[in-house]
Amino acid sequence: MVGVIGAIWGVLGVTLLLGRGLFALAPYALGLYEVDLEWFHWVLLAVSIFFMGYTEGYRGFQLKFSPRTAARALYLKRNPSLVRVLLAPFFCMGFFYATRKRKTLSWLLSITIIGLVVLVGKLEQAWRGIVDVGVLVGLTWGIASLVVFVGKAFFGSGFDVSPETPDS
Repeated sequence: MVGVIGAIWGVLGVTLLLGRGLFALAPYALGLYEVDLEWFHWVLLAVSIFFMGYTEGYRGFQLKFSPRTAARALYLKRNPSLVRVLLAPFFCMGFFYATRKRKTLSWLLSITIIGLVVLVGKLEQAWRGIVDVGVLVGLTWGIASLVVFVGKAFFGSGFDVSPETPDS
């Protein structure tokens, strides 16, 4: 039972973190309605949507983050510990009890994202809105793919993704 609670908390926490990003960026994306966009803005908006959809949504979330997060939540369900359950969202994201490579990549990616958030926050509108629309596409894709992979992990058969734990 503790493992089930930990897995639910882990997936819910990760989803809430990603969802918070959606709600934080939405006003800036919607702010594009208040700006007179030139033709090049529209082209860059389309490029942002495609680029972030492909790199963040498909390659980042669908191929890597979401299946691994679901695998770590399944691992947590089967192998609960007090620390893992209490810090389940961070466990599911690979910040601890992970291979050295996974921990390093998780921390570096998080630091890089924080740096990019700070830099993009300094952009003027319409540029910030253009970037944020692309990020919203990627985050939405990420949440949807996470839900799909969690469903496959917990309710499907043949889910064989490494949780990248030291014992896997």
